[in-house]
Amino acid sequence: MSQKWELDSIDKKGTFRLVSYRPIYLAAARWSSKRNAEPFNESGEFSSRDKNIFNNIEAKFQISFKTKLLQNILFGRGDLWIGYSQKAHWQVYNKKLSRAFRELNYEPEIILNFPMDIDVFKGKIRTFGVILNHQSNGKDIPLSRSWNRIILNIGYEYKNWNVNFRPWYRMPDSEDENPGITTYVGDAELEVGANFGKHEFYTIINHSFHTFEKGNIQLNYVFPIHGHLRGHAQVFHGSGETLIDYNVSQTTIGIGVSFANW
Repeated sequence: MSQKWELDSIDKKGTFRLVSYRPIYLAAARWSSKRNAEPFNESGEFSSRDKNIFNNIEAKFQISFKTKLLQNILFGRGDLWIGYSQKAHWQVYNKKLSRAFRELNYEPEIILNFPMDIDVFKGKIRTFGVILNHQSNGKDIPLSRSWNRIILNIGYEYKNWNVNFRPWYRMPDSEDENPGITTYVGDAELEVGANFGKHEFYTIINHSFHTFEKGNIQLNYVFPIHGHLRGHAQVFHGSGETLIDYNVSQTTIGIGVSFANW
């Protein structure tokens, strides 16, 4: 965690270096139990009037980078970063739709991060951050989806385990394209990851404080194939895998390769 966020002085590498942020991977095949052929929202105003012929199997990939803009600010303790993540769901095997991208989610962030060193349960709280987050799919009405959040991030480390807890506040929007998104996707995210030699496991859980019936869980396993080439297996269950699917519950299974991990 110290190397990822340059928390200790020995790990400081200066500003304007582009490094990976969230996992970068390509799932060449991703199967879904439910095709969201007619996206809708709770008000009906931002709902599709056309039925799309989507395949249950598509490709999925995610890229994610960050760079530090300022370091040792606010009493010499804080670092200011910007991050950008993009997740794509690609109907690459669908000739009828000209192999179109079904959904693209764009997620820029401004991150103010502070190193911590607090002993808790034989481990340490190593980082505390405040994040200004925007996420959107860049589509026109009625398929446009977006929201803005203020996120707190608390990073905990114990031996080869890393835990990040991220509660958030959704900022009000005068034109709500995805009402009830915090009910479906949640008010917080919990990431738990562990390394065992060349094998890595991490779980991402999103849950709502309003109800125990919704939310989602994502299980990931990264494993060696040959040299620096690593495989990536992913299982997702729940609602909100993408913004267009924020209120659709599904189970997905993906297999591919990993380029950067947590």
